[in-house]
Amino acid sequence: MSRASDHIIIGCWIAFVIYWFISALKVKAVAEKQSLPSALRHRLLVGFGWWLLAFPRLPPPLSSPLTPRNDLTQTIGSALCVAGILVTIWARRTLAGNWSSDVTFKQGHELMRNGPYRFVRHPIYSGLLLMVVGTAMNIGQVRGWLGLVLVLLGFWVKLRQEETLLLRHFPEAYPAYRKEVKALVPFIL
Repeated sequence: MSRASDHIIIGCWIAFVIYWFISALKVKAVAEKQSLPSALRHRLLVGFGWWLLAFPRLPPPLSSPLTPRNDLTQTIGSALCVAGILVTIWARRTLAGNWSSDVTFKQGHELMRNGPYRFVRHPIYSGLLLMVVGTAMNIGQVRGWLGLVLVLLGFWVKLRQEETLLLRHFPEAYPAYRKEVKALVPFIL
């Protein structure tokens, strides 16, 4: 299964990058954008996490086995990665022109509560975290699980920044939405 799971996971990440570049061409104009120092708070964490996941030839202890790498973990990892890419694309299509890689408020910004936004407030991050968990399971090394922790921390910082912005622009609707819908994991977190 090793080669097949590797190909499935790499294919998911390639599909993600291609879809994101193409869909980034159709976004609304920015009304308000975060500062570079604010952006660096989450980008450094996420970037280092991606780096750990992407580069297989790292020295010990980063390359040391942490979890089993067998047919079961690779099958589950591949399935999680596929599920994650489906969630991210669904969320990105739902968000449409409101999306940005930075913490921004768009001109004519809408508060999304349909599609995957009914289940979690940040479904793109949820889907990406599924992809990272699947990738970490497939890798089975310290670097994969450390990458997951860093990406999770980076997304948590970014979602807190986004929520501050949304609370300011949607002072009535966003607090109600936060009470009804969890941030990343339906009914849990």
